[in-house]
Amino acid sequence: MTADDHPVVRTGIGAVVANEPDMSIVAEAGDGVDAVAMYDRYSPDVVLMDLRMPRLDGIGATRAIIAAHPEARVVALTSYEGDADIYRALDAGACGYLIKDMVGSDVVGAIRSAAAGRRVVPPSVAGRLAEFTPRVDLTQREVEVLRLTAKGLRNRDIARVIGRTEETVKVHLKNIMAKLEVEDRTEAVTLGLQRGIIHLDD
Repeated sequence: MTADDHPVVRTGIGAVVANEPDMSIVAEAGDGVDAVAMYDRYSPDVVLMDLRMPRLDGIGATRAIIAAHPEARVVALTSYEGDADIYRALDAGACGYLIKDMVGSDVVGAIRSAAAGRRVVPPSVAGRLAEFTPRVDLTQREVEVLRLTAKGLRNRDIARVIGRTEETVKVHLKNIMAKLEVEDRTEAVTLGLQRGIIHLDD
């Protein structure tokens, strides 16, 4: 089963799979909610799951599928390369993580490995995971403040958006910089983007 909100990606994967005599696409989902429902209906051997989808993202969909079907084999297929993204997907229960530019023979091999019960983590992804700095647990509010900072908002504007005082925003930023071990907000945003803690398209 493929789960991706871009039809062209689903079509591309379908074309690759169609060349394999022992594989077929049994279902396609355009968002996380449909992915969960279609897994229940079709019980595919392997799911290729995009992380960024409407209604329910790939992390949420993976958690829901694994919770209901612990034997499910879900491989994250995404354009996100940050170590925090990889960690979140594997923590949600994914058995593998592929970057979309690997589509082709790598996807076929990944599907076979996942179906056989093996973990699917290519060397480049394993390298990013090995670099994973001790886990940084930013609160939801801190992630929101960091995301707004990345969009160029000043403290005053961030305070207005989150409904708090400017002083509160300063405290959040101080905590963020301490947790990320950086000196200023620019460095915090840069590291947040590199590691996939935040994304510019959020």
